[in-house]
Amino acid sequence: MILAFKLLIAPFLIGFVTLAGRRWGSIVSGLLIGAPLTSGPISFILAYEHGLQFAGQAAIGSLAGQISMCIFCLTYVRVARKHDWPISCLASSAAFLLATLAWNQVSWQLLPALGVLLVVMALVAPRIAHQALTQEVLPTPKWDLPARIATATAFVVLLTTAANELGPQLSGLLSPFPVFGIVFAAFTHARQGTPAASSLLRGIVLGSGAYAAFFLIVGLLIARLGIAPTYLLATCAALSASAAFYFVSRQATRQHCD
Repeated sequence: MILAFKLLIAPFLIGFVTLAGRRWGSIVSGLLIGAPLTSGPISFILAYEHGLQFAGQAAIGSLAGQISMCIFCLTYVRVARKHDWPISCLASSAAFLLATLAWNQVSWQLLPALGVLLVVMALVAPRIAHQALTQEVLPTPKWDLPARIATATAFVVLLTTAANELGPQLSGLLSPFPVFGIVFAAFTHARQGTPAASSLLRGIVLGSGAYAAFFLIVGLLIARLGIAPTYLLATCAALSASAAFYFVSRQATRQHCD
C-alpha cells in the first residue's frame, strides 16, 4: 500500500497543479507548489515507515528547508532577467543546495525554524515583483505532463527510500527540494516568458505560508495525536492558509493594475 501511495501521489498532485495552472494562471500554480505537495506526502511516508518521532524531527527540517526554497525562487528570478531557463534552473538549484548544506550545520528547533522562514518570506516576496504577462503562450507539447509526473515521482521514491541513511533533519531539509518548482518554472519560462515565471515563483514564496502551517501542526502534534489526526489537521491548516494567501495576492494584483 505504501509503495502504491509513493507511486500514485506525485502524478495526482502534479496533474492537479498543471490543470489548475492552465485554468487559473501561474500565480495559482505557484501558490499550490509552495504548499507541501511533495514534502507533505514525504512526511506522511516517513511517519509510516520510520515512526512518529522521526517524522516530527523531519518536520522541523522541512520548515528550515523551505527557507532554501525561497532562496531558490529569488535566485531564479534574478538570473532569469538576463539568461534563459537552463541557466536559471542550474543557478537556482545550486543556491538551494548550498543553503541546505549551510542549514544542515545548525541544530534546528521548531519555533526558531518557523520564525526564520516567516522572516525570509517577508523579505523575499516584495523582491519578486508582480509583472504583467506580455508574451504569447506557446502550445503545450504532448510530453509536458508525463515529464513532470516522472520527475516528481522519482524524487518522492528516492528521498523516502534514502531517509534512513540521511536522518530526519537532512531528510526534512531536502524534502522541499524544488522538483515541482524547477519543472514548472522551466516550462513556464520557456513557454510564457520571464514575467510568467516570476509570477509563478512569487506564488511559491507566498504559498510557503501554507507549507509553514502544515509543518507547524506536524511538528507540534504528530507525537501526541498520531498519524491520521495530525495530517488531517495539517492539511486543513495548509488549505486555509493557501486560500488566505490567494485572496491577498488577488487584492495586491488588482491594486497593482489600478
